Amino acid sequence: MNIEKVIFGFFILLAFTLNFGFVLGQIDVPHQHDVFELFAAIVINFIATALKFGDRTQVGALHLATSLVADLQLVTAALIWGHAEYVSGTGMTPGVTSMVVSFAAGALAANLVSVVLLIGETLQHRR
Repeated sequence: MNIEKVIFGFFILLAFTLNFGFVLGQIDVPHQHDVFELFAAIVINFIATALKFGDRTQVGALHLATSLVADLQLVTAALIWGHAEYVSGTGMTPGVTSMVVSFAAGALAANLVSVVLLIGETLQHRR
C-alpha cells in the first residue's frame, strides 16, 4: 500500500462528500445549507488541488483541471453568500440560496469527474 496514494484518494473523496453534503437539500431553503460545510468543502478542495500539482501525466492534468473548476465554483458560491449577507444586506433569500447551491452543484459535478478518474486510474493499475 502506497501511503501517498491513500492520502491523495482520501482528500479527493472527502472533497466530493463535503460538497455533496452541502448541496443536499432543497435548493432554495437556506437553513438546509450550512456555511461551515461550504467552508470545509472549499478548504479540502484547495488541499486536493495542491496534491494534484505534482502529477505530470495526461490524467493528472485532467485531475488538476477538475479540481480548479471545483475551486472556482465553490469560491464563487462563497462570494455570493458573503455579498448577500455583508455587502447588500439582503441576506439569504431563496433566490440567493438557489444561486449559491447551483454553483456548489457545479463544483460537485467537477468533483464527481475527479472521483471517476480516480476510480478508472485505480482499476487500470496493475501489480
